[in-house]
Amino acid sequence: MKKLIISLFVLSAVIACKKEVQKPVPNVIDSMAQSKEKNAVTTAQNKEAKETTLKQTNDEVLQALKNKDYKTFISLIHPEKGIRFSMYAYVDPKEDKHFSKADFEKYQPTKTLFTWGAHDGSGDPYKATINDYLSQWVFSKDFTASQYSLNKFIGGGNSLNNLPKVYPNNDFTENYIKGTEKYGGMDWKTVRFVFEEFQGKYYLIAVVNDQWTI
Repeated sequence: MKKLIISLFVLSAVIACKKEVQKPVPNVIDSMAQSKEKNAVTTAQNKEAKETTLKQTNDEVLQALKNKDYKTFISLIHPEKGIRFSMYAYVDPKEDKHFSKADFEKYQPTKTLFTWGAHDGSGDPYKATINDYLSQWVFSKDFTASQYSLNKFIGGGNSLNNLPKVYPNNDFTENYIKGTEKYGGMDWKTVRFVFEEFQGKYYLIAVVNDQWTI
């Protein structure tokens, strides 16, 4: 009987030790909590830094267009993917005008005419030099005084907007100018820039204009 009691006591002691071993050590828990908190802070800081960078790049593009500083504009074009221009909200990768960075730089100073798309309503092709397209279509209004948004659409009409489908993994900015009372607000315009990171810097891969269409 005495041996049985001793055996039970020893067994209880072993089980108790195992339970104690399984209990998390307080300083380990603290370290895990601190690590999670640090990661959350780092993620938030990275997101904020990214948003700041994209806003600065967006503004740099707008300022370059306003000043007709196409040398700066060219420096912001993606080195490998080049740049695509869409006249309206619907992006057609097969039909919309696309340039490599080298071709854009080559033809920008020239009087070469390019077909950029078709006018809404008439369907007539829109032909213009690069400089005229940038100044008369892309920057048809002073978008430096526009309403800004990141990865969110402000303007929208009856034209199909498929930007998220064509560029699902890219960030885009929108610069929106609301319409006037004179035209019932229907003369609004917006220009969207699609960016992609390359070697630690964000570059333009697309310029998408949007406005009210018939």
